[in-house]
Amino acid sequence: MISLIVVLGLLLVVALVLGFWLASIYNRLVDLRNRFKNAFSQIDVQLKRRYDLIPNLVEIAKGYLKHERETLEAVIKARNIAAAAAQSAAANPSDAGAIKNLVAAEAGLGGALSRLMVVAEQYPDLKANQNMLQLTEELTSTENKIAFARQAYNDSVMVYNTTRETFPTVVIAGAFGFQPAELFKIEDPSERNAPKVSFS
Repeated sequence: MISLIVVLGLLLVVALVLGFWLASIYNRLVDLRNRFKNAFSQIDVQLKRRYDLIPNLVEIAKGYLKHERETLEAVIKARNIAAAAAQSAAANPSDAGAIKNLVAAEAGLGGALSRLMVVAEQYPDLKANQNMLQLTEELTSTENKIAFARQAYNDSVMVYNTTRETFPTVVIAGAFGFQPAELFKIEDPSERNAPKVSFS
């Protein structure tokens, strides 16, 4: 009888230790997933700031770039596509497809902004406009903040994915549906250069 109680006690202790160990792994995965989601929200804040600046930039440029209607429309269209992709990604930063769509939309917006800046360089009055100078300075500052936020997000994703993929965590991650997170990376090497937004 005593040996049965000892055996049951040992089994209970082993089950409790195992339960606490599994719970700690699960909790660590939840913590890391929440960290990369929070890091993405920092990108989202900066992207929204950029999306708010772009219409103002286009509005100022409209007065000077009367013959460049296609360029202005392309910027607004790219901005709207990127804003929709950002909203989708912000709803679920764990969705790899949403992050990939956002990266593609951001690449399109960067290209459209670059074309606008090239065209704007040809108009000295526009380059000298104080509102345009202020907006381009704010846009440049926002681009820098986006780059820092993207780096923090990618660092968080790397820690999450590495933890998720190591044994024995990978078993628990698979059992509880912890999917790999997508890095916010640039696929096309030509897009690695930030759009030049300086009129100096």
